[in-house]
Amino acid sequence: MASSSSHMSMGEAHRRITDYLNRFSDVVSYQDASSLKHLLSLSSESPSFLSLADALNLFQDANRLIRQADKYSQYAEIVAPLFRAMQSYRVGHLVESYQAFEKSSNAFIQEFRNWESAWALEALYVVVYEIRILAERADRELASNGKTPEKLKAAGSFLMKVFGVLAGKGPKRVGALYVTCQLFKVYFKLGTVHLCRSVIRSIETARIFDFEEFPVRDKVTYMYYTGRLEVLNENFPAADHKLSYALSHCDPQSTANLRMILKYLVPVKLSIGILPKSSLLEKYNLVEYNDIVVAMRRGDLRLLRHALEEHEDRFLRSGVYLVLEKLELQVYQRLVKKIYIIQKQQKEASKAHQIKLEVIVKALKWLGMEMDLDEVECIMSILIYKNLVKGYFAHKSKVAVVSKQDPFPKLNGKPINSS
Repeated sequence: MASSSSHMSMGEAHRRITDYLNRFSDVVSYQDASSLKHLLSLSSESPSFLSLADALNLFQDANRLIRQADKYSQYAEIVAPLFRAMQSYRVGHLVESYQAFEKSSNAFIQEFRNWESAWALEALYVVVYEIRILAERADRELASNGKTPEKLKAAGSFLMKVFGVLAGKGPKRVGALYVTCQLFKVYFKLGTVHLCRSVIRSIETARIFDFEEFPVRDKVTYMYYTGRLEVLNENFPAADHKLSYALSHCDPQSTANLRMILKYLVPVKLSIGILPKSSLLEKYNLVEYNDIVVAMRRGDLRLLRHALEEHEDRFLRSGVYLVLEKLELQVYQRLVKKIYIIQKQQKEASKAHQIKLEVIVKALKWLGMEMDLDEVECIMSILIYKNLVKGYFAHKSKVAVVSKQDPFPKLNGKPINSS
């Protein structure tokens, strides 16, 4: 971010700052939100922002200009620290930039609270977005200087304040969901996802406002993050509902977003017994799930474990590893089902539903998994207990007797109860 203020005269700098101040007060008096949002955006690094920042760094005493006229000075609380944030940002001092921007934003919130209508929502969204982005960058600067990163946490507190301003009655409430989604991003990044709960409660209990009235973009983001939370809480039917909502309402052109949703929806679907087509995994480059799906189709436990090991880092990072690990029971079920089908083809019908444990041991051995009779007996009793296999266990003769009616119940969209 090399500064180019050396090419600018003092008069030119003065003119640019006054220009900005005029535009700011005009835009507010005409309630022109889309122009206002451009005046508040630092991270866009637009040419007009850069040249203003250069002018401020050259002129050095913008506060005097702000105080000169009532037209400007009524917005001094917002504009003076905003100018400081711009100056610091331009020379790459991001912690100072964040601190000044937060000060300016607090003043902006005070004004916003007093405005009757919700005209400035778009501008508020920019402030909220910038606070998060600046805080992330400031934290990187702090960390690289060996200091404790704490600005993102501060941004979280600021966003809660904004949420409080919006979450009441009236037209401004439509902005609450955007702020909530930015809060989710902060909490997920900080690893404090438990803090999402109180915000979710406010959104879901406030009956003043129907969820469907929020903007689609915000609903999709909200359902994506709350769906991810349900995955962490192992509440798969709810996760399925929320992530499926996000998927079906997401902009079909936005491949990156669709991929992000599917990254969580695929394991959720697997856990309730629904296998995706390989063409879907190819299309969205989710190839890490290929072997897992094949393993489930084949009842191949070794392949499942191998796939989990190979992509362990990726699965742990996105928080789906534990979900996928629990697919083992479904893989065992498929294996037993395969043995049952082969027996049906080879034996007389009356004996096909009696499956000797040693046959399962042999099948596992053939798949490269060494297990003894006791281990297999334990697995079979879990399968029966979890209703993945209907039948009972003849302990003496080491035979599993499966029911003649629907011996392998489908999950039908319900997870294997984890009781």
